Amino acid sequence: MILYLHGFDATSPGNHDKMRQLQFIDDDVRLVSYSTLHPKNDMQYLLNEVNKQIASSGDPAPLIIGVGLGGYWAERIGFLNGIKSVLVNPNLAPQDNMVGKIDRPEEYADIANKCVKGFRDKNNAKALCILARNDKVTDNLATEALLKDFYPIEWDDEQQHKFASLAAHLQLIKTFKAG
Repeated sequence: MILYLHGFDATSPGNHDKMRQLQFIDDDVRLVSYSTLHPKNDMQYLLNEVNKQIASSGDPAPLIIGVGLGGYWAERIGFLNGIKSVLVNPNLAPQDNMVGKIDRPEEYADIANKCVKGFRDKNNAKALCILARNDKVTDNLATEALLKDFYPIEWDDEQQHKFASLAAHLQLIKTFKAG
């Protein structure tokens, strides 16, 4: 089972395309949608919903994948649920770069402060990060610097922030899920 978390643009048709692409890895791909506007509510909802989805699946190695803001959540929710995650152009600082787009961006900082201290050390090698060199939304060099000591980093020279096509990375994701 693969759980897919959309980014801030929840209604983008690209989400459906990415989910279809992920079906080449696992035919059980499930969208877990969330509000994007209310971080504390999203956190609780995602924890409960992902736990429920894992419990309803017989997959011994479920995977959570998120793009952009979904990558922020995939890392944390994956860690808290004990499953592997794939972070695609993760927005790791929404409290800084989404001011004016979301209600209460300071809640992201509060979530980060309340998260398990050193959770990336405890989550070491349980996430894979795929970054686009052409991302105009997030600073992926800063993302790489922050994550490279914890997770393998894969660079993509073609995609942009929304990462329209996962095709070039499907085998890598499949291997990571199985490993």
